[in-house]
Amino acid sequence: MSQIKVESAKEFNFTKSDFERVRALIYKRAGISLADSKQEMVYSRIARRLRATGIVSFSTYLDELEAGGLGDEWESFTNALTTNLTSFFREAHHFPLLAEHLKRLPGGPITIWCSASSTGEEPYSIAMTACEAFNSLTPPVQIIATDIDTNVLATGANGMYGIDRLDKMAPERAKRFFLRGKGEQEGMVRVRSELRQLVTFKQLNLLADGWPLTGQFDVIFCRNVMIYFDKATQRKILARFVPLMKPSALLFAGHSENFLYVSDALKLRGKTVYELEQGRSGAH
Repeated sequence: MSQIKVESAKEFNFTKSDFERVRALIYKRAGISLADSKQEMVYSRIARRLRATGIVSFSTYLDELEAGGLGDEWESFTNALTTNLTSFFREAHHFPLLAEHLKRLPGGPITIWCSASSTGEEPYSIAMTACEAFNSLTPPVQIIATDIDTNVLATGANGMYGIDRLDKMAPERAKRFFLRGKGEQEGMVRVRSELRQLVTFKQLNLLADGWPLTGQFDVIFCRNVMIYFDKATQRKILARFVPLMKPSALLFAGHSENFLYVSDALKLRGKTVYELEQGRSGAH
């Protein structure tokens, strides 16, 4: 008996036009360029927002969103389409370079901006590196951790993670910087309060006209976020980084990102680590 394949029907009708609207809106809102291959991802993530709002069609949801009739839904829409893949000490080759740089800097406070902090693993990895570099739980370091996604910022500020997140971390490092949960918190760990005090989490959209930042930084981390932007957007953001960098500042990029093609103000210092071309600092 021959079997007949029946393609499971989607819960919501999702047309090419709906996808193009989502693509245009997230580009305008967050500078994210969605490839054609992301249609299934967009469907599954925005379908959750339809269920949450009780709306039964993509076109109605997008109409309401654009008309401003859904309250804070813009934030949820943006959060839903923001990819937050991260881990402690991701791209580990950067952290010994960071430690060397921190030890060379004269006095404090040393200021660091982690511009795509996600759920906090990256800024806490920076904080642990600073503690180890200065052999102190209170190093002269201030870390600003920003992200467009308010949900992941809340996770980062709380500093609580499943214990499996530490699987690849050296046991002595895990013991020094994390507290194990007991009772109801069994299977969880929390970043020590001394580390949490080194990091300030705040919402920031890299495409916004104004950034809630003051002064210049000794280090900027902007890893694995530029890949979501087109070249014009990358160029615009990097141009805004330059005035925020001290003359000796370092800029850390993701492993698949190359900033040399989009900015002549930067030169390569090491593997995906950049510094300012001489005379290009924003210091006045």
